[in-house]
Amino acid sequence: MTVGARSEAQDKERKARGAYFTPAPVAEFITEWAVRSSGDLVIDPSCGDAAFLVPAVMRLRALGALDPVVHGVEIHGASAADAGIRVTQADGRAQIRVADFFDLDDGRRYDAVVGNPPYVRYQGFTGPARSRARRAALRAGVSLSSLASSWAAFVVHAASVLKPGGRLGMVLPAELLSVNYAAPVRRFLFEHFGSVELVLFERQVFDDAETDTVLLLADQCGRSTTSAAIRRVHRSSDLVDLPEPVTRTPVSPEAKWTDLLVSPDVMGILARLKKSGAFAGLGYWGRIRLGAVTGNNKYFALSAARAAELGLATDDLMAISPPGSGHLRGLEFTCEQFAGLRESGRSVLLFRPQDPLDRAARKYVSAGCEAGINEAYKCRVRTPWYRVPVLETPDLFLTCMNADTPRLTTNEAGVRHLNSVHGVYLFPDIQESGRTYLPIASLNSVTLLDAELSGRSYGGGILKIEPREAVRWLVPSETLVSDAAHGLDSVREEVVEALGNGRLLDAVALVDSVLLGAGDAMTPVDLRMIRSAAADMAQRRITRRSGDGR
Repeated sequence: MTVGARSEAQDKERKARGAYFTPAPVAEFITEWAVRSSGDLVIDPSCGDAAFLVPAVMRLRALGALDPVVHGVEIHGASAADAGIRVTQADGRAQIRVADFFDLDDGRRYDAVVGNPPYVRYQGFTGPARSRARRAALRAGVSLSSLASSWAAFVVHAASVLKPGGRLGMVLPAELLSVNYAAPVRRFLFEHFGSVELVLFERQVFDDAETDTVLLLADQCGRSTTSAAIRRVHRSSDLVDLPEPVTRTPVSPEAKWTDLLVSPDVMGILARLKKSGAFAGLGYWGRIRLGAVTGNNKYFALSAARAAELGLATDDLMAISPPGSGHLRGLEFTCEQFAGLRESGRSVLLFRPQDPLDRAARKYVSAGCEAGINEAYKCRVRTPWYRVPVLETPDLFLTCMNADTPRLTTNEAGVRHLNSVHGVYLFPDIQESGRTYLPIASLNSVTLLDAELSGRSYGGGILKIEPREAVRWLVPSETLVSDAAHGLDSVREEVVEALGNGRLLDAVALVDSVLLGAGDAMTPVDLRMIRSAAADMAQRRITRRSGDGR
């Protein structure tokens, strides 16, 4: 094996265990904040090759320590050995244990815990490792769901090894602010620290990670607080000159902390609009459901030409919105659009054979078995493996992965959907109004802002919204839509044209003028504040696509 191939394999193994190299400015900033006296006991519970321990040694020496000692835990033996060498080269002494941090409970307490916990999503965080992590969090009084990624339990257990008054400085995924499974962690931090500070980056810190980053600086362990201090910087090199913090108080400790990113005045406007009945969560209109999970879209989602080549019967095929959502950026998905996608070779048919299988279906099922499709998780847990569970035809499609904002599109084509989009099933008494007006009415500045608050941002600048989040996503109420129906009809053609040319904000301005620019819904000043907040949050998310730029 060549050196290059070996390095690539090692890099793959490192990422699999959730380890990412921390930029030096970040490690130096956190250790300088956390280490405050020459006698501080410092530990990095996932020390890797000593990215935090080396600056901790330098910080202790600068504070007057003559023989600085730092502590670490590292599950990967080779990394632990490298860490020991690097600490020695920095004129420090390292006490590093090769172990799983969740097995550590020796009673020793520290003044400062620093580090960058492993980031492993729940799909890869399984078996004994997950069990140990959840037990460790539970000992601290925090019950984590099975969907929690590895970092969540790490934060809780790290706090448990602090002395009263101690400090926790960590690099965490920005999921801390927004995901549902982090709710008990958010509450834990407010209930166990007298000061919680967050440093947010405009650009992505880890180019090879799929998530954004936030620095958590939690001080005064053993006390509590109700607010958090927020600082924003452009890139990691700007940590040397931090702006003044802005203090924010969330609606509740476990609620999403994304509302900390906008001013209390803006949050007050949203609260008033909701209280007045002008806006409500999308769940007010109907049920939101995930699309069909095939287990292998390349096998189950077929083009018309491929289906014909296989000789599959019409009864064994079901019309679907093809994988992806790029074709769902207008107000309607029509029969004509479906036909156009079909003619262009898109996968608009779902293989879902009826019993008994005819000759062509049996042959395709056999081919699937030979290719191992039946062994994919979603396939092997259903009977028969080749019949994908589907829901009824939704009234509206809701795009879940978005470069700009979630879109609602009326399903005029009457097709089923896969899990690349969500389905909205409108309640019968408001179904007609919802199908006709909700897609256009949802293109307003309030709904755009609340999408940024309700959804979650990913490293590539993508805004994702899950069904549970979409239920609370603020859209115009049926009353507001009915009052504005005539005006919405009057701008519909212009909105369609703007969307067709990729001018989302022009479409939003047209809808705002009808929906929000008249009546008592909000003042012009309110609208300017909402638009500014929505633009700021969207720009921050989009800017982070381009990396840290150190």
